[in-house]
Amino acid sequence: MKLAPRIIQAMEILQLPLFALQERIDAEMEANPVLETQALDADIDTSPDESETSDRGERDMVVNDDSGNSDDFERLSEFTEEYGVEFNGIDAPPRSAAQPSGERDRKLDAMANTPAPGESLDQYLMGQWAFIEASDPIKAAGELIISLIDDDGYLRTELAGLVSMDGEGHGFGEELLREALAMVQTLEPVGVGARNLAECLMLQLQAESQAGMDVSLEMLMVSRFLRDIEMNRLPKIAQRSGKSIEEIKEAIDNLSHLNPRPGLLIAQRSAPVITPEILVDIDRQGQLVVSMADDSSPQLCISEDYRRLARDRKTEAATRRFLQKNIRSAQWLVEAIAQRKRTIQRVAAEVFIVQRGFLDNGKEELKPLPMADIAAKVGVHVATVSRAVSGKYVQTPRGIYPLRMFFSGGTKTSEGKDVAWDVVRTKLQEVIDNEDKSKPLNDDKLAAELSRQGFTIARRTVAKYRRILNIPSARKRTQF
Repeated sequence: MKLAPRIIQAMEILQLPLFALQERIDAEMEANPVLETQALDADIDTSPDESETSDRGERDMVVNDDSGNSDDFERLSEFTEEYGVEFNGIDAPPRSAAQPSGERDRKLDAMANTPAPGESLDQYLMGQWAFIEASDPIKAAGELIISLIDDDGYLRTELAGLVSMDGEGHGFGEELLREALAMVQTLEPVGVGARNLAECLMLQLQAESQAGMDVSLEMLMVSRFLRDIEMNRLPKIAQRSGKSIEEIKEAIDNLSHLNPRPGLLIAQRSAPVITPEILVDIDRQGQLVVSMADDSSPQLCISEDYRRLARDRKTEAATRRFLQKNIRSAQWLVEAIAQRKRTIQRVAAEVFIVQRGFLDNGKEELKPLPMADIAAKVGVHVATVSRAVSGKYVQTPRGIYPLRMFFSGGTKTSEGKDVAWDVVRTKLQEVIDNEDKSKPLNDDKLAAELSRQGFTIARRTVAKYRRILNIPSARKRTQF
């Protein structure tokens, strides 16, 4: 099937997450003078004029399996390469067009009212370093070291490798760099400038020791038994240190209050903003209600003044052609956005008809759901469903989730009931939470316990899901 430009644009618009869509709209408004915004409660006339749209192809956004048509999808491939296949759950905005001169930029207005970003870790450290009294070479070496400290607060580069980075000719040697590093490690937050976890913890323990606290056992644990602590070999530590298990557990508890990433106290990582596009709820009659989260932002429409000017025979021919071209382009965009909204809503409605049990009882009621099933019910190609759920989030009575989460494979219980893999993971977490912590279950025994409860899965699958859930092995879960 030959894809019309309108269908290609509709597919592009469908795949965009909400923030990227807003960026696309802003760029189109800057480039197309006939586009206007109108309040949501106003009547918007988006009906096409025959004289303006007679040469565009009218087709439903459905792709048949009759042929490959690789040439037709070339533009979509370029679009995917530019913005990513699935956006990884993050609403990454596309590049916007340049702001025409003389026009007020709404984004700059928004930025002017946005709080300034916080001070970075290297700025924070440089501010303290400015008051350190040291020779010029050490000051320069310290500035170099600070510039290489990552957001976690660690210096990941070997000191020997810093010698060749002396671009100012200060004559850095390893001894001078060690002296500078020792002074950098006196800065706040405590532990910054460490080269590994043991050094980071030791710097914090030394600060506590200087404050008068008895942390001699904790320092011994860090210097000699850090690997044994990681592997939960407490009896071995007790045997070699001559301390009781209770003393060791108390020391480990004190170590757990230290900060393994001190730099994050200053260089806080911002979480991506998630804005749900779909609202799912159950009304008082118990009926499923699926709607789109229309915000207060204005909607697009086509200027009536430019419409009249394009139809007026008195308007110069070149001007009329220019306006008609832009009106067609604007009409395509408005219709593509409307099509996007309808498609996403229809897909979400079919999804939650199948996943109604999730809304009523939670994740343990999730069912296996292939995208092909929803595509058949909506009457579109499975690729359209994939684009419709990419980067989209849904707000449910049980929280906000990526729409893609509700599509997954699954297995059958011993009773023949279909369950999604998320249900199996939830059951695995439940089994581990209720195990005897003095004798935790290994992966073979976890698989046997799940089988006893009706979930027959292989040991390697148990190990995979345990790692996904960030659950340590049985040895590390043992409590003494």
